[in-house]
Amino acid sequence: MRRYLKLFSYFLIILLIFAGALAYWQREQLSRLMAVNTLFDEDRIVSNFSNMDGAFLTAPLDRGDGAVSALPSGVEMTLPPGAQDWINRRTVTSLLVLKGGQIRHESYYQGTGPDDLRISWSMAKSYLSALFGVLLREDKIRSLDDLVIEYAPELKGSAYETASIRNVLNMASGVKFNEDYLDYDSDINRMGRTLALGGTMDDFAAGLTETIGGPGEAWQYVSIDTHVLGMVIRGATGRPVPELLSEKVLRHLGLERAGYYLTDGEGVAFVLGGINQTTRDYGRFGQMIAQNGRYNGRQVVPQAWIAASTRPSAPTKAGRIGYGFQWWIPKNAVPGEFLARGVYGQYIYINQGRDVVVVVTSADRGFRKPGVADENIKMLRALAKSL
Repeated sequence: MRRYLKLFSYFLIILLIFAGALAYWQREQLSRLMAVNTLFDEDRIVSNFSNMDGAFLTAPLDRGDGAVSALPSGVEMTLPPGAQDWINRRTVTSLLVLKGGQIRHESYYQGTGPDDLRISWSMAKSYLSALFGVLLREDKIRSLDDLVIEYAPELKGSAYETASIRNVLNMASGVKFNEDYLDYDSDINRMGRTLALGGTMDDFAAGLTETIGGPGEAWQYVSIDTHVLGMVIRGATGRPVPELLSEKVLRHLGLERAGYYLTDGEGVAFVLGGINQTTRDYGRFGQMIAQNGRYNGRQVVPQAWIAASTRPSAPTKAGRIGYGFQWWIPKNAVPGEFLARGVYGQYIYINQGRDVVVVVTSADRGFRKPGVADENIKMLRALAKSL
């Protein structure tokens, strides 16, 4: 018996050593998985949204070596009634209001500041739309009516096999995908764990086989559609998205800080929601879009693409919020009124008629509650009308 106990002790020691070595070897993956599982916790969410490189792999975004573009201060605006209550209620972390390219209001909350690189979440989709317009101008992509598999053949046999680029830009791919951030087993959360553990987004997209209907038949907000657009861009150019976005768009904006993209285990950018920039730099991007793609005397994004991408072309239901090519168009929008939007309360609101850009970053755990989205749009419009 003593001999068996001794052998068992040796076995247990070896097992513990092996487990320890495995944990050490995979410590970064385990650390990222733990960070992802607590990413939205009430006591961590604000800090996490300014330090996403602690939970995910990243790729740099190059601002270039040009001078920082001016965002001069104008006359300080008076915030509309109820704004401060809204800021507190929605856990706003920063608010920037530009009028004619001048800062009319800038404020930071919850311990954040102007140097924080805040996560864009789905505002990044609108950045990818801008890049798409540049690549179309350069004939890297022939037509929006090409099938996505012509540029991303690895999607053959998946739910995307018959979808066109236009369908996917419009979030009308027909692919079945659960976008519920509050459901641990949803597709969007499974995708997040894939990202954190160093898996590949391309394989995740290619593994989707179920549909809710034919391409172009109905609109359903499906974030993985934007990743497929990234696959199309990479297939068309043979280059990574962070490099292209930096070269074609960001270097021309005179950004204050070099931001970064979240990536998967192969270094592929999380294009559907992984840009991290300062609030002012989000404002510079918004100002370029508000000026029909022109910034610092240069036509960065084609004017025709700005017009096409920001009109409600997707097959959304009548009376609901509209959608273009990765841009949102609010209900009862006036001409030139549209926005980039991300979960937990991220916004770049643009009203071209009033020459106003509003940037909001937040850590709003109640963003999905009924009426919150409408309340936010109402406040964004009130801010624009106050100038």
